[in-house]
Amino acid sequence: MARVLLVEDEPNISEAIRFILSRDGCDVTVRSDGAGVVDLVRSDRPDLVILDLMLPGVSGLEVLSGIRADPAMADLPVMMLTAKGNGRDREAAERAGVSRFMTKPFSNDEMRAAVRDLVQAR
Repeated sequence: MARVLLVEDEPNISEAIRFILSRDGCDVTVRSDGAGVVDLVRSDRPDLVILDLMLPGVSGLEVLSGIRADPAMADLPVMMLTAKGNGRDREAAERAGVSRFMTKPFSNDEMRAAVRDLVQAR
């Protein structure tokens, strides 16, 4: 069973993703903002982190940079979600070390496939 940390501030989106992934056999922990997420990742060691780009307080890019700054988490798969699919956001996420970038809206099948790919590649 893959352990997924989902950091998403939109309750409807986080509940939908949690439901989709739980039905696919994942153990999903949900957080609604980026504060403390790097420490949570360090202590809980999920198999995958799914981050919204725009979070209250600490942005998804800041969280991703914090994860990548720790050599012990360098190979942790991180998928970035955003409603803004512009090239600048994608480039910034890639520079910060994102494993995959997914724009909203997405299909259930697309989400399941991306999670499976990222967890299996680890």
